[in-house]
Amino acid sequence: MSAAPLHATTVARWIAGGGWRGVLITGPSGSGKSDLALRLIGRGWRLVADDYSHVFASGGALYATAPRTIAGRIEARGLGIVTTPTLGTARLALAVDCVDRSPERLPGDDVVTLAGLALPRVELVSRHASAVEIITLATAAL
Repeated sequence: MSAAPLHATTVARWIAGGGWRGVLITGPSGSGKSDLALRLIGRGWRLVADDYSHVFASGGALYATAPRTIAGRIEARGLGIVTTPTLGTARLALAVDCVDRSPERLPGDDVVTLAGLALPRVELVSRHASAVEIITLATAAL
C-alpha cells in the first residue's frame, strides 16, 4: 500500500462481467468530492473511502481502500459524518478531478500515474447536474 493516503474519495459500482470498478475522485477541500460520492451512492454505487484513499498496485492494476480510522463513514455537509455501506477494496477504473471551471468539450486522452501505473483521468465540475451521468458513461466505456 502507499505510505500515505491520497486526499481522494473512492466509490465503486458493479459492472456486469467485470466486477466492482472504482472511481478515485480528487480535488481540493470543498470541491464537492463527498457530495458527488453521495449522489453516486444514491444511484447504486458503493462507498470505498471518503476524503482519504489508500491506493496500491497489485497484479498490474490499481486498487483503493479506506484507512481503517475512517472506513464506512462519509461527510454529508450540513449533517455531519454518517455511516454508509462500504466496499472494502475496489479496482480503480477512472480518476475524476473536480475542477471549478468547465473542462474541455472534447478533451484528449488524459491519465494520472499512481504507484507506477497509468489511470484514465477526466476533469469535471462536481456540482454540475450531469456529473453523475458523465462518470457513469466514462466507467461504462472503460
